[in-house]
Amino acid sequence: MKKILLIEGDGIGSEVVLQTKKIIDFFNKNTDKKFETENALLGGIAYDKTGTPFPPETLELAKSADATLLGAVGGPKWETLDYKYRPERGLLGIRKELGLFANLRPAKVFNALADSSTLKREVVEGLDIMIVRELTGDLYFGEPRYVKTLEDGSRQGVNTMTYNSKEVERIAKVSFELAKVRNKKLCSVDKANVIETTEMWREVVSQTGAKFYPDVDLTHMYVDNASMQLVRNPKQFDVIVTGNMFGDILSDTASMLTGSLGMLPSASLGEKLNNGKQYALYEPVHGSAPDIAGKNIANPLATILSFSMMLRYSFGYLAEADKLDQAVELVLASGARTADISQTNQKIVSCSEMADKVVAQLEQLLNIS
Repeated sequence: MKKILLIEGDGIGSEVVLQTKKIIDFFNKNTDKKFETENALLGGIAYDKTGTPFPPETLELAKSADATLLGAVGGPKWETLDYKYRPERGLLGIRKELGLFANLRPAKVFNALADSSTLKREVVEGLDIMIVRELTGDLYFGEPRYVKTLEDGSRQGVNTMTYNSKEVERIAKVSFELAKVRNKKLCSVDKANVIETTEMWREVVSQTGAKFYPDVDLTHMYVDNASMQLVRNPKQFDVIVTGNMFGDILSDTASMLTGSLGMLPSASLGEKLNNGKQYALYEPVHGSAPDIAGKNIANPLATILSFSMMLRYSFGYLAEADKLDQAVELVLASGARTADISQTNQKIVSCSEMADKVVAQLEQLLNIS
């Protein structure tokens, strides 16, 4: 029995997590893979109910779970709060407290959606990239950080980009390991020509590859060029590794190659502890989309695919993950579309209907009558 913590969060988070719960229930009912679920608060809804975006009990529940599935956090309702109370501080907080240093963001184009991308079909068809983003360092957590008023009355903002070599080697090893089981290609992205922190990053990644992974083809690319190449010739990449700030930007760029943020899952992994436990948080890449919340029109597939990543990376249930991925692909091939991935004259299904169709495909794949 695996224990999953469900955090619905804000906006459409509750809807997409609820629909993914149908998939969890399906496996509980029809397979020997069993899951127990609990619920917790994070983000804006947590602030509204407890006065903090990251309640202590949520951290304790996350630590006791085998993995956590999150919907989304944030929204304009909380944008005027002090930074420490904003929903995003809850997300950053749980990442930091669980030591979730490795963010895995696949950008995969399903054949049925190749025409949904704003790029030409021949540019994106068959695309399958994995972006590995370091998640606990860089400008997001570096000190000092502040905004202050200077003597002349002007204001100064300071954030600190910082990494140490152990942090870089740790994320590099995750990336090399992924590259080993894919196509043995890794591109490390930095700005080593002008930022000393990333010059050190490049040196450590190179040393790690030479020492431990000589069979992986390692290349380096400046972040500005990488952003251009992602929209020019994305299929040149397989696994990309980069820091927190650059990874945030590049992974969102890559997400649009697929046609919709609503299709993209992610995993955030910690180090394996001495007892073998590894903290992990899985979430869709899309935000809370408050403008469509409560309308049953959100795309649940990114969250469902995030659960597939959980099956794969936290539980080692590879066959079940493959079946779930296949079910999603078959549903898309059948023409089912939520509004965000629909084209002219295509029938639009609701959030709940899309999840029901995935369950129906799983029933067929597993020969369940």
